[in-house]
Amino acid sequence: MMRTLQLTLGEAIEICKALSNEHRMTILDILTQGPMNVNDLSEMMELPFSTAAANIKKLEDACLISTELVPGRGMQKVSSKKYDRIVINLRKEEQVDENIITIDMPIGEFADCEIGPTCGLVSDSAFLGMMDEPRSFYEPERKEAQLIWFRSGYIEYRFPNRIPYGGKEERLEIMAELCSEAPYHKLDWPSDITVWVNGIEIGTWTSPSDFGGERGFLTPKWWLTENTQYGLLKTWTINRHGSFIDGVKQSDVTLKDLSIHAKPYISIKFGVKKNAVNAGGMNLFGHRFGNYEQGIIMKLHYSHKE
Repeated sequence: MMRTLQLTLGEAIEICKALSNEHRMTILDILTQGPMNVNDLSEMMELPFSTAAANIKKLEDACLISTELVPGRGMQKVSSKKYDRIVINLRKEEQVDENIITIDMPIGEFADCEIGPTCGLVSDSAFLGMMDEPRSFYEPERKEAQLIWFRSGYIEYRFPNRIPYGGKEERLEIMAELCSEAPYHKLDWPSDITVWVNGIEIGTWTSPSDFGGERGFLTPKWWLTENTQYGLLKTWTINRHGSFIDGVKQSDVTLKDLSIHAKPYISIKFGVKKNAVNAGGMNLFGHRFGNYEQGIIMKLHYSHKE
């Protein structure tokens, strides 16, 4: 599981002070490999023990690492990193909107697909069906999928429409971990990945790579590092003003165009169009693969009509 520390601007000041030192950044980098005692850290960094200990204390005070005494040759102080990433919110805190419907859809629960090889599905422990065989996408065990890939076509999910009668949609957000699809992996491999909602095109993101060579935080150990390992977390947003990817406007398609109330479900489709400039396929990551412990998250913000 990826451990994230989220901070307001006020909370970030002390953290930034703790990180504004090359030795302390190196300590955090080393601790990514696992817990380590102070003696080992000082030797690896070629620092006096007292200097290493002082920098560890600074990181402890900032709550970025934890240190405990464990039995060894006597009692040893062993330090562990507490977080994998730090997020600083640069916006002013807003009033919490309680009218939010959040659904985290497992990636194996797709309702429809039309895909072409290379393609495949794996769970967190094994391949599902046959490689490069579109018929495998219709096997019952597809629901166990934690990584799905295909070179062309689309995959569609249908989220239950839980907006209450009398509710008015204000904003729709779609979050997924994605990347391009190349044989094994390839860092220079762009792909135009498009999202449709209720059949209407929302926006296209060009993934720069099929990321591999370095294991994802959640990617199981049996999956070779020469294969795809992780993606990037992208957010598509539709509101009254248009459609956006990570806050950048893509089109003038608004919530009104999506006819949310017309059906008992909300269709969300990911794919690579036949006429895409960069037809580099796509990988889609689930709860136990990649860097983010999630499937496809849909958030529907709504208000009550007056």
